[in-house]
Amino acid sequence: MRSMSFALALLLTAGSAVAATPPPLPEEPIPSVGTLPDSYPKHWVLVHDFNFNAILDGKVVVVDTENLAQPMKGVVRTAQFGNLLYAPEKHEFYTAETFYSRLTRGERTDAITVWDSRSLQPKGEILLPGGKRQQSVTYNGLFQFINGKKWAVVANFTPAQSVTVVDLDGRKVLSEIDLPGCSQFYPTGARGFTTFCADGSLTSIQLDDAGKVASSKTLPNVQDIDNQAQFQNAAFAGQTAWFVTFGGLLKGYDLSGPVARPLPGKLSVGTAEGGQPAWRPGGWQVIAAGPTGLLYVLMSPYGKEGSHKDGGSEVWVIDPSSGQRTQRIVLQGHSGSIAVTSEASPHLVVARAPGDIDVYDAVSGKFVRSLGATVAASPVLITPVP
Repeated sequence: MRSMSFALALLLTAGSAVAATPPPLPEEPIPSVGTLPDSYPKHWVLVHDFNFNAILDGKVVVVDTENLAQPMKGVVRTAQFGNLLYAPEKHEFYTAETFYSRLTRGERTDAITVWDSRSLQPKGEILLPGGKRQQSVTYNGLFQFINGKKWAVVANFTPAQSVTVVDLDGRKVLSEIDLPGCSQFYPTGARGFTTFCADGSLTSIQLDDAGKVASSKTLPNVQDIDNQAQFQNAAFAGQTAWFVTFGGLLKGYDLSGPVARPLPGKLSVGTAEGGQPAWRPGGWQVIAAGPTGLLYVLMSPYGKEGSHKDGGSEVWVIDPSSGQRTQRIVLQGHSGSIAVTSEASPHLVVARAPGDIDVYDAVSGKFVRSLGATVAASPVLITPVP
């Protein structure tokens, strides 16, 4: 009798448990894909995830820096060693990519893929001839708009150096221009670009309406390669490109005319106590420009010969109009890349090791929030929404 009562109790308990089970969730359509707005908010950024552990699967992540719950808004694939440009007025992304028919081997295809920035779906492709596209860790000077974003220039390396000129609107290749000893490009004048060369010179090239060289001008000795080499990631304030050297000098170039014009005067990030042995710029995307023209430089107290890619723990803010350092922003940890949003009240966005994205008030320097390591495994470049 006692055993029957126990069995009955078990059945009653099981029955109540079944009754308490919630109903199944409704079926969802597959695929279920949303769309992004026509115009991205200015607090969004594009984070280039080089994905060092699986370089074939690189990507660019659209990130909402205000959304702690779901900062990732979407993903654009950038096949190995890819580069990206964003044209918001055309609602398009462009990725310069390389593919192999057997994933890591086989027939090689270089291409520019055109993506819709709202659906993040591919909408076109421009094949690049010759298997020449430079495959290296991402810099912003390897793939650049020129000619009012109608064209782009793509870096080649075989190891001979050249640039391919592409008509983005016409979806076709226009020309290839040899650049012996010169690499990375920055839009210059109405329809041209400037490139820096290994002998310390720069060359500015203007193109004709067919994309071929119309004029070329070389300026010697614009940088001291042996003692004050420039980081090649540029910070743009209007049509002025700012660079910082390994030793902490700031160098500006006016790119509004047909030939780059080095700005006069000597600017520096300044010095500070506590260097072990010295404060120096360090990192990958080491300099950024804010919407008011202030410059932000990632700094490390452990600066020495060869430390230029080691990252930093502070951001120093410099006003190039006065030449004065206006602020030192202490970061949450060792960081590798920085960018400043174009908001009315701008924010400093920082990629911190091992992959966290942190947000600071760019005016006060106050830490605002961390998005954590939620959007990218290896963030190397941060592109603010213009």
